[in-house]
Amino acid sequence: METIDITPEEEEKILNNVFSSLEPLKLKVISSKAKKKAVIFKKIAGQFEKGKHYTEMDVNGILKGIYPEDYSTLRRSLIDLGYMDRKSDGSEYWLK
Repeated sequence: METIDITPEEEEKILNNVFSSLEPLKLKVISSKAKKKAVIFKKIAGQFEKGKHYTEMDVNGILKGIYPEDYSTLRRSLIDLGYMDRKSDGSEYWLK
């Protein structure tokens, strides 16, 4: 997981711009900018419990609620950006 310096003010502005709702979490758009992605996926990762293991179906269910248009990209990005890990067969996911 790459470290990016983001001020609390920047984080709040990004959250307000990319999410239509923070409770429940509803994403409007996935940004390709590193700073925005860091804020987006940190917030999404916060929807999962540390120490809990999830099936792919569980992960998809949570992510569909956040961004039904492309929940599989969210799932892949959580892995690629280092927020989550999974078994090689995709049967189990967990927060790092």
